[in-house]
Order: sequence, then structure tokens, then C-alpha cells
Amino acid sequence: MNLRGPAEHTAEDATPGELRRSVLILLLMLAALALLVTPLLRDLPLLGRSTRTAIFAWLLVGLALYWMYAGMGYRPLLLVQLLLFSAAAALLSVKLMLVAVTIDSLTVLRWSARYLIMAGAVCAGANLTGMLVALTWRQAKPGPQL
Repeated sequence: MNLRGPAEHTAEDATPGELRRSVLILLLMLAALALLVTPLLRDLPLLGRSTRTAIFAWLLVGLALYWMYAGMGYRPLLLVQLLLFSAAAALLSVKLMLVAVTIDSLTVLRWSARYLIMAGAVCAGANLTGMLVALTWRQAKPGPQL
């Protein structure tokens, strides 16, 4: 898989080597997100819950766009994931704008965005699982004999 430009193809038609490389990169990105970024966002001073969640949602939108650009996964799952993360980021941005004009009572926006982020995370997990299954299946499948 060429990571220097747009993807020529996605996981549907990737070789086992490209799948292995994509799975490794996705695992490293998700580990960095869970072990570095999330605790860092949690420790940011003077930011409320909605602000921290909005920053996290926009970061997830950026990651989903990169995964689409690099072809790291199955295009339908990546599109759904991008849609869910974008909707969450939009809801949280609206919530922050409403708080800026002193409308604090719409916590349903934050909760809806959290559920959208969780649904997007399920899509990311399904994408990664699908790639691992495809990798296992392609490695177990015997090649053509000459």
C-alpha cells in the first residue's frame, strides 16, 4: 500500500502484504489514540466535557478521512464511519455554539454525539476485524500451482 498518495485500492482487493501493513498501521494509530490522545484530552485544563469531546470527534473525523485517503479498510465501512464521526463533530460544534450564547440545557446533543462516536468506533472495529479475517483467509488459501 502506497502511503505517499491517494490509495489505488482498498482492502477489498489488497494483497496480503498490503493488508498486513494496513492492519499494523491501524493498530498503531488506535493504540496511540487510546494511550496518548485520550488521556491528554482528559487532562486539558479549563475545558468542559463538550469541548473535550468535540476536539476528540474532530480528531476522529481527521483520522477517518486519512483512512479513506490511504485506503485502509473497506470503503463502505469507512464511509459510514466518516459519516458518524462527522455527525458527532457537527452536533458537538452546535452544542458549543449554543453554550457560547448561554443556552446550556441541551445536553442531549452531547449524549447523541457520544453514541455516534461509539457507533463509529464499532465500524472501525468491524473494519479492522474484516481486514484481519481477510488476511487470515488469504494466507490460508493456497496459491495457484504451476
